[in-house]
Amino acid sequence: MAKTPSPCIDVCKFKREGHCIGCSMTKPQKKMFKSLKKDDQREAFIEMLMAQQEVMGRYRHWAVAYDKKCRKKNAKLRVLEGGRAA
Repeated sequence: MAKTPSPCIDVCKFKREGHCIGCSMTKPQKKMFKSLKKDDQREAFIEMLMAQQEVMGRYRHWAVAYDKKCRKKNAKLRVLEGGRAA
């Protein structure tokens, strides 16, 4: 299985109180994700990010774009399939 890709969907406009309008990450969160080496850590980060998006609202577009990115890179994530990170 391929490495868990970054949740970034290449929008990168930090206009929502320091959060990207594409993925909801802050600049420190983007930096943190890059430092995560283990897939279970990356999946847990994605799960946290999805919870953050739920609280903030207006991020329904992200799941579709990120799922497409994952399929293109042949990566399967339990959190996108309704499961939880290990």
